[in-house]
Amino acid sequence: MPATIQYAQLITAIGDAIVVADVHGAITLWNPAAERMFGFTQSEALGQSLDLIIPQRLQQRHWDGYHKTMETGQTRYGHDLLRVPAVHKDGRALSIAFTVALLYSGQHDVTSIAAVIRDETLRFNEERSLRKRLTELEAQVAGRAADYA
Repeated sequence: MPATIQYAQLITAIGDAIVVADVHGAITLWNPAAERMFGFTQSEALGQSLDLIIPQRLQQRHWDGYHKTMETGQTRYGHDLLRVPAVHKDGRALSIAFTVALLYSGQHDVTSIAAVIRDETLRFNEERSLRKRLTELEAQVAGRAADYA
């Protein structure tokens, strides 16, 4: 007989942030990994708008897509990983990657959206540094090649 899964324990124990928001974008679930990632406690986050973690310059774009998803019940980010900037409580920029799952009522209406989020800030910064270094090296090689031409 398969073991019974304790979903509350899973949500608490998992290392990725899990954030659930209702159709209006109010946060209804905020696990301990979300606390560690974004700096807001569960009591600070619950009931708040997702704007809590969305950079101001991206909020309109976010809400346009969010409302369309809530109306249509369709999103491509259930399978495709979305990488976007986010904001920590202390104001520092984060780079996050996530997928989402739409949650439905018994009448098949979208009731909320769940996001499983990973902090990729370190990886993003390392890749940016490598791209910068590669550009510098390519410029040096091009400069040396011009010296021999």
